[in-house]
Amino acid sequence: MNKAFKIGIFENEEKFISSIKSLQEKHFSIYDVYTPYPIHEVFHLLKRKSRLPTAAYFFGLFAIIAVLAFLYYTSVLDWPIVYGGKPFNSFPSFIVVTIVLTIFTVTIASLAAFSARSGLYPGKENTIFDHRSTDDKFVIVVNTDTLDNLESGKLVTLMQEEGAVEVLDKEYESINA
Repeated sequence: MNKAFKIGIFENEEKFISSIKSLQEKHFSIYDVYTPYPIHEVFHLLKRKSRLPTAAYFFGLFAIIAVLAFLYYTSVLDWPIVYGGKPFNSFPSFIVVTIVLTIFTVTIASLAAFSARSGLYPGKENTIFDHRSTDDKFVIVVNTDTLDNLESGKLVTLMQEEGAVEVLDKEYESINA
């Protein structure tokens, strides 16, 4: 079954944000937005939150505990070597290695979590609503399957009044966003 979308294309960030506000005031459901660079206000307007920072915190906590446990086990329990008169558990020498491995673990684990949550994998075909959104345009996508012709017309005029350069109608058989 095909899904129908209205796609508003904007050249100006302020008009783009004001259009999102107007669409929400008129109770239109925004399917997704695409911008050439991150705009944090859009996340707040669409009430979308990411749990990735919380996950990264726990990845880091796990990494610190695992690295320190590994270093303690290898240098104190499994292979204790006394060199230079240092004690077996020379904790200050563990700090630099712990910091570096924690950063590495958080980076790789966060990338894996983001990729898994987003459904990104090699060879996946993604639906691109408008190619210009990666260059210099701001795109608002509204699913019009539940809208009748009158509401769809109001949507187009509202986007044009807010400064849309163009409003496109597109239908997709399957959406892989």
